[in-house]
Amino acid sequence: MAGTRIEQREATRRALLAEGRRRFAADGYHEVVLADVAQAIGTTKGAAYHHFGSKLGLFRAVVAEVQEELGGRVAGEADRFDEPWEQLRAGCRAFLAAGADPAVRRILLVDAPTVLGWDEWRSMDEEGSARHLAEALHDLVDSGTIAAQPIEPLARLLSGAMNEAALWLARSEDPDALAATERALDRLLDGLRA
Repeated sequence: MAGTRIEQREATRRALLAEGRRRFAADGYHEVVLADVAQAIGTTKGAAYHHFGSKLGLFRAVVAEVQEELGGRVAGEADRFDEPWEQLRAGCRAFLAAGADPAVRRILLVDAPTVLGWDEWRSMDEEGSARHLAEALHDLVDSGTIAAQPIEPLARLLSGAMNEAALWLARSEDPDALAATERALDRLLDGLRA
């Protein structure tokens, strides 16, 4: 019986996350009402508070989930290549392309920095994609592919440029915007090569 209750609680948590994610992506953080999320999955507002503490707690969990999935997509694309330079290019391109995903765009790029605050959002980003980017750059410096230089400012510059480009792509109606951005990214990255 205890296993069943634990399974039910976990199923409720997953359902709240899924519905919260759907609503945050479609409507934005400020338009979502936690009671409506709970009602949509057939549970109570109290259950939502039990699992997440608040709408902000649910949003944090959704942001973490979206970041983890994005990190997986980026790593998956990078892992298709053996050469570290091509891994960097593929990972950067996958990140840019992810901006077309409404959940990534609205939740991660638009709402998370303002709702969570810049410091918390950056901290969450550091745990995932920023750390992977810095590791990739370290490997490229160590191999002599790019010139020896301080990694942290380089990683932050590239991360900021890609975040801005992903936001721009998400709003662009130009069907050639992604291809043009990828070409610009290639030129930018080529400038790093030793």
